[in-house]
Amino acid sequence: MTIIAHPKNKKQEAAIEAILKALDVTFQKEEKSPYNPEFVTIVNQSLAEVKKGNYITLDPNKSVWENIK
Repeated sequence: MTIIAHPKNKKQEAAIEAILKALDVTFQKEEKSPYNPEFVTIVNQSLAEVKKGNYITLDPNKSVWENIK
């Protein structure tokens, strides 16, 4: 049997988990992201590049074209 619950907030989520644990019912949580997985991958790759120091800083007093020379 499968039961799917959609708690509206963290308080409801915690209550449901507590009840299931108290009844010794196995369950699994699925965290769904509102973002496209490909987009998340690209963002994470970009963050990794920044952490490595692979980025440029633009001077706000110059145009974009002057900054990339």
